[in-house]
Amino acid sequence: MLPTRALQPVLALVLAALAHSETGVASWYGHPYHGRRTADGEIYNMNQLTAAHPTLPFGTRVRVVNLRNDQSVEVRVNDRGPFVAGRVIDLSHAAAEAIEMVSSGLAPVRLDIVSALKSTPGALFAVQVGAFQDRGNAERCLGLMKSRYGIAKMALRDGAPALWRVLVGAETSAETARALAGQIRLDSGEQVFVTRLD
Repeated sequence: MLPTRALQPVLALVLAALAHSETGVASWYGHPYHGRRTADGEIYNMNQLTAAHPTLPFGTRVRVVNLRNDQSVEVRVNDRGPFVAGRVIDLSHAAAEAIEMVSSGLAPVRLDIVSALKSTPGALFAVQVGAFQDRGNAERCLGLMKSRYGIAKMALRDGAPALWRVLVGAETSAETARALAGQIRLDSGEQVFVTRLD
């Protein structure tokens, strides 16, 4: 039997994992991203159990439960996305197969953190306000966001099609970024979401 002091770090990790649960819609991605670099620098392999998440630190392990059939899979976060409001995670093809959601493309899910790396000191968060195939439209949105909120930038997401993402803010915590997202929703009525700037 371990002494109480030895169990404290283990209990803290378990409680932290139980404290973070998220529900929403999952999607999955495969081709044409297979073989391309992910946001953390790895080469994406759609046959591995990985996922993209907007804000969780890279290396976080997450259990994803398909709420339609109660199938679950454990994945490692190594990419950013999905870049669609209302979606909480973008699974690799292998992970989507494991919870039987490939044919439907989307599924209601619950995410439970299994293990998490500490957030990088100085990590920044922003609010994605749009994703555009046309760069001109993205630049017009960028100009409007800069005039309203000061800090905004564009980020290119390679793919077919490539998307120009417009990001507002450079917040030092997810909480302040969520507050900014709430303000932008009130101002514009648009569906926006928080993402980590890696």
